[in-house]
Amino acid sequence: MRITAHLFEAFLKCPTKCYLRSVGETGTDNPYDTWIRAQNENYLTDGIKRLSEGVEPDEFFGGPARQENLERGKWRLAVNLKVHAQNLESSIHALERVFSERQGPPTEFIPIRFIFTNQLTRQNKVMLAFDALVLSEMTAREIGFGKIIHGGGHAILKVKTSVLAGEVRRLIRQITALISNNSPPDLILDHQCAECEFQSGCRKKAIEEDDLSLLSAMSAKERDRYRSKGIFTVNHFSYTFRPRRTPKRPKNPAKPHYLALQALAIRENTIYLHGNPQIPDSKFKVYLDIEGLPDSDFYYLIGILGRDPLIY
Repeated sequence: MRITAHLFEAFLKCPTKCYLRSVGETGTDNPYDTWIRAQNENYLTDGIKRLSEGVEPDEFFGGPARQENLERGKWRLAVNLKVHAQNLESSIHALERVFSERQGPPTEFIPIRFIFTNQLTRQNKVMLAFDALVLSEMTAREIGFGKIIHGGGHAILKVKTSVLAGEVRRLIRQITALISNNSPPDLILDHQCAECEFQSGCRKKAIEEDDLSLLSAMSAKERDRYRSKGIFTVNHFSYTFRPRRTPKRPKNPAKPHYLALQALAIRENTIYLHGNPQIPDSKFKVYLDIEGLPDSDFYYLIGILGRDPLIY
């Protein structure tokens, strides 16, 4: 089966998502996922428009993406380019062609990706490295680096894709093994489920199986450790909770988050209070209003209301 950028990106987020896409499953409408896709598409359209300014019509590449076609002509920019190599396929947002100062073939092909967020993740860089690897396999030419244009200011980040090539090849082998298997991988819920089209189906299955991944604060290593001990469900895990005695005069009394206590609360459908909650002075009230993009670290208003209104 051909490994596309669509499948590769899904695997970076969740193996289950990759597997469901590979077998042709269709998820339900997810408002957050729809918003993310709309933001990416709008940013890509605007980014290509900005990148194309000042480029002459004969400097655009408009033919099929083949090695011999990419080597011909005087083009300097290609957009929305689909490239193929063996069982790999990628959709490159933009491709820049840099000519050598001397006579001869161009020195570089530079793949470009557009990301609308201000802060980039490692997944964004690995996706660019996947584009570079497929392009390198098709053209038999080393792709040393690429560019990511991102954020409201259209900042440009150069990424050494050659450094990530080994990781990309390892992920491709894992995806090949995954989609060759007739059974789906172990279901794991995480923070990225909020933007997934399969969220409702996976969560329903996790509830039916009482899976440990329902405890979102539990890490993958902790889940593996408990499963090695024969604890596979939240119900089983809840029986491991043992209240600890607090020292009489602790200097800094710790109030850790007990996952087993959370599991016990789920099993008994009860709310437990850890420690002795203190009611603050009724003379003061604190208001917190936060606005902005999730990756902008922007706080709009923090206010304290007492006898005399104070706003900071």
